Amino acid sequence: MARRRARRALMRSVLRLQRRRLLACVPAVVLGVVGWVTTPLGRWLGWEWMQYPGRRLYAALMRGAVEERAARDAAIRAAQEDEETAAEAADEEIGDRAERPAGPVPAAPTTTTTEGVGVSGFRFEEYTAEMETAAHSYEPESAMEILAMVEGLPAALTSVANVMRILAERADSEFPLEKAVADSFSDMFGALMSAVAVADDMGPQFRQAHAQDIARHEDPRNGPEAEKGWNV
Repeated sequence: MARRRARRALMRSVLRLQRRRLLACVPAVVLGVVGWVTTPLGRWLGWEWMQYPGRRLYAALMRGAVEERAARDAAIRAAQEDEETAAEAADEEIGDRAERPAGPVPAAPTTTTTEGVGVSGFRFEEYTAEMETAAHSYEPESAMEILAMVEGLPAALTSVANVMRILAERADSEFPLEKAVADSFSDMFGALMSAVAVADDMGPQFRQAHAQDIARHEDPRNGPEAEKGWNV
């Protein structure tokens, strides 16, 4: 129960961050329109504070939202640990008073396969191993390709998280498994959704850190061919 309540609280924390993200987009977009005028002027004058005001405002607002969410999540996990500790103490007290079972308890199976029977099914590790191999051999043609990959990470991680959500639902309603196993799948779903929130921040962070480099591609001075004059 403690884990379930903590998981729900963490999900509410994620949704609260997403709401803050949407709210931050409104003033950032308005200021971004102003930036169409101030950014070229700031480049000409050499004043960075005039460049990309919308992105700067969005990054500042999200930085505070992410810090608040981290504090919320830490408090939720601390409360969960305290509740689990209290529950374990209560279980130990009950266990001291409980009688031992009268008969033998069946031993857990020592193997997971049967001789002569092939085991097949959903091999999640095979798909993820392919992704790991692809990451090792990945050779981007340009940094803009890396930016596109970074901005696609939230969707990719959401798909992985949804795998755990589906397994949690089916483990709870279809598979012959104990509730603790379904809860573990749910815990993994919550943890991966937390990673999605971090990935959501990577795109704006990437754009802020490489604003000048990206501008040469998205807003080249006097066209792409003229901007190539700065290539070395």
